[in-house]
Amino acid sequence: MHRNHIEAVLGAVVLAIAAIFLWFAYSIADIKTNSGYPITARFDKVGGLKTGSDVRLSGIKVGTVTSMSLDPKTYQAQVEISLRNDLQLPADTVAEISSEGLLGGNFLSLVPGSEDTMIPSGGNIKYTQSPVDLVQLLGRFIFSGADKKSENTPQASPAAAN
Repeated sequence: MHRNHIEAVLGAVVLAIAAIFLWFAYSIADIKTNSGYPITARFDKVGGLKTGSDVRLSGIKVGTVTSMSLDPKTYQAQVEISLRNDLQLPADTVAEISSEGLLGGNFLSLVPGSEDTMIPSGGNIKYTQSPVDLVQLLGRFIFSGADKKSENTPQASPAAAN
């Protein structure tokens, strides 16, 4: 009988610790509802951008990517974002997909313009910049260096072999 009480107390302690870890994870994760107004942006490619990625303005999170789809007419990626209600963006704002680093994820960076008119709720960001593909750039750099090296190598003529 004494052993059953110890097991019950130990089980209660394990459940309490699990509840503390869940509360800690929830408070650190910065999970919030998508309260804000929607805006759409179109990109040629989205790279590693995902639904739930941050939308940042001057490095500060101001929204999230809510959905991504392919426009069947233009074959562009249509990215829908939700921005804070207290934020109004000029109509000439630029949306660009940036990387947190070589191994980090991608996020959507907003660079506000200077127009007096603002993007309305449900509006579109006209100016976008797709992410830079580092692997493709590195491949071009390596293979362009190999091409230059082969051009500089003198080739033996048949007459010189005699």
